[in-house]
Amino acid sequence: MNTTETAPSPKVHHGRNIKRLREMLGVKQEYMASELNLTQQSISKLEQKEVIEDEMLEKVAKVLKVPVEAIKNLNDEATFNIIANSYHDNASSVNYRCTFNPIDKLVELYERLLTAEKDKVAMMEKLLEEKK
Repeated sequence: MNTTETAPSPKVHHGRNIKRLREMLGVKQEYMASELNLTQQSISKLEQKEVIEDEMLEKVAKVLKVPVEAIKNLNDEATFNIIANSYHDNASSVNYRCTFNPIDKLVELYERLLTAEKDKVAMMEKLLEEKK
């Protein structure tokens, strides 16, 4: 007789895992609610549910920019790795560098506005001269 004991798998609480990930990523319930077309209260209730259907997990994972497995199999080490990788993947959008000098663009805009105003003044002066 060959019997092997397997350790019971730890009970996963999807809602609590969503809340932990959301807080670690600095995402507010209000933001998640707006992205999912829900209310903030619905997100709060979602975070209290032990088991969440896969379709909703996929939507939440997309908003948090983490894999669904992160929500399903959350533990401290995995969480750190997921967040570190997620941050690294999205870092290029955070470290955007302008290829132009914004001050030059402001000066260019100011000069165009100034030219337009000068043209308006010249046109008004011409109209006044014609009426005299």
